[in-house]
Amino acid sequence: MKKPLVVLTGPTAVGKTKLSIALAKALDGEIISADSMQVYKHMDIGSAKITEKEMDGVPHHLIDVLSPFEEFHIVRFQELAKKAMEEIYNRGKIPVFVGGTGFYIQAITKDIDFTEGEEDKKYREELSRLAAEKGNEFLHEMLREVDKKSAEEIHANNVKRVIRALEFYKENGFPISQHNEEQKQNETPYNLAYFVLNAPRELLYERIDRRVDEMMENGLVEEVQKLKDMGCRREMTSMQGLGYKEILSFLDGEIPLDEAVRVLKRDPRHFAKRQLTWFRRESDVIWVDKDKFAFDDEKILEYMLSVCRERKIIE
Repeated sequence: MKKPLVVLTGPTAVGKTKLSIALAKALDGEIISADSMQVYKHMDIGSAKITEKEMDGVPHHLIDVLSPFEEFHIVRFQELAKKAMEEIYNRGKIPVFVGGTGFYIQAITKDIDFTEGEEDKKYREELSRLAAEKGNEFLHEMLREVDKKSAEEIHANNVKRVIRALEFYKENGFPISQHNEEQKQNETPYNLAYFVLNAPRELLYERIDRRVDEMMENGLVEEVQKLKDMGCRREMTSMQGLGYKEILSFLDGEIPLDEAVRVLKRDPRHFAKRQLTWFRRESDVIWVDKDKFAFDDEKILEYMLSVCRERKIIE
């Protein structure tokens, strides 16, 4: 019998947090964060991290578990998430994944195999040197030549993922995008309810702007300054998140604060578009358009629970 698994995702700022608490309580579940930034300690404001008060007694996993100096990637996420799932199942509860990182969610729902071959450290160092000397775009162009699909999906500034894709091609002789595509065809090993929360674009953009204003009021600049004082640098994985790299550019004197805020409001819009594109390509998803429920969280919750009952996830 397949084990139950529930996912609540959607674009940034759509309003997943409050609904996720109500859903987890109704399912007698525990939440696992599918967010690439909330995993880090000391990074609360820029990651829009859930507070203890907002958790309202619901256990949360993969939040505040790593230092900003540690790397966090898909393989580490999958490892930590599976460990948390095992503990949750042993307690007779249901794991509820909440967050907007689609690739992380897919790693669990499709149980993707990320077994890595022998590391070619020399090649990795050579690629890192090329990026430092000739720029991220140069490396991205190298990827485009061997794996056009990955080059379209991975941003040039995400150097670690660009390097990983080039390494994969060198090791295996075929593109990582082909490998991922094959893995995506896997059937889910879980009794799955995969909800994608969505809202009209204008509303989403409004919420993003408001969230950025709140972050600034709550002390985002001071938070990034503290991280900088701790020794955090922009090339670190933790500093690649939206909100952190822009404020670092301001603190390093590269751009004025109003420009940093402008970029901070613009980039999450692009990110939200990319998230929606990702979820549209996923099989098994159940779209939950907030406007169709008159933006009433109780109605949305009732609908999600009816799906869970239908799928025998709950009685």
